[in-house]
Amino acid sequence: MPRILLIDDDEHLAAPLTTYFARFGCTLESAVRPSEGLAKLRAGTYDAAILDVMLPEMDGFALCREIRKESDIPIVMLTARGEVMDRVVGLELGADDYVPKPFEPRELVARVQTILRRQRSAAPQAVANATQHRVFDGLSIDLDRRQVLRHGERVELTGTEFELLALLAAEPGKVFSRDDILNRLRGHEAELYTRAVDIVVSRLRKKLEPLDCIKTLRNAGYALAVARSEPA
Repeated sequence: MPRILLIDDDEHLAAPLTTYFARFGCTLESAVRPSEGLAKLRAGTYDAAILDVMLPEMDGFALCREIRKESDIPIVMLTARGEVMDRVVGLELGADDYVPKPFEPRELVARVQTILRRQRSAAPQAVANATQHRVFDGLSIDLDRRQVLRHGERVELTGTEFELLALLAAEPGKVFSRDDILNRLRGHEAELYTRAVDIVVSRLRKKLEPLDCIKTLRNAGYALAVARSEPA
């Protein structure tokens, strides 16, 4: 049974959501303060976290940043205003999805379920039948273990970052448009926008530095441009 942590200072929200998530086979636990939520994340094992943007002590963006220092757990942000800038900032900090308030509980459950399905998958659909270990110059991608090595050093990626890299690595040199990436990695269950792809690509590039292996083709999309090599 998936275990989800909700960090939201609205004490009236946790009880009905806990009941609703249970209907879909998920255990939802809650914390009303970021410090309490961080303590729970460090002490237990959770499959996903849901963070409100408006929180005491620190806002949800700062909390997301703190979590990303220690964990690649999937994160869904709750934004009260639903503004595009809130979504962009959350994605830039490493969130996997967002849900604007007010929301229907079923929508939140659906978003979390989608993320958990992606996490359980050994590789994205586009590479499901491909070789499970891909080795390039300076870059190694183990699809079974969901592990990436850069010059032999492990790189911590979020689920979305890993799936994007695995997708590009499935067909090195092939140009994937932003729409291709959205459709293959995120499906059609969430409201998406092409800016999200640019944000994830930017995060992934930064984590893979000094490798320069993801190329942008103006008005076309992205491609993995690095030479293949044989596994050691």
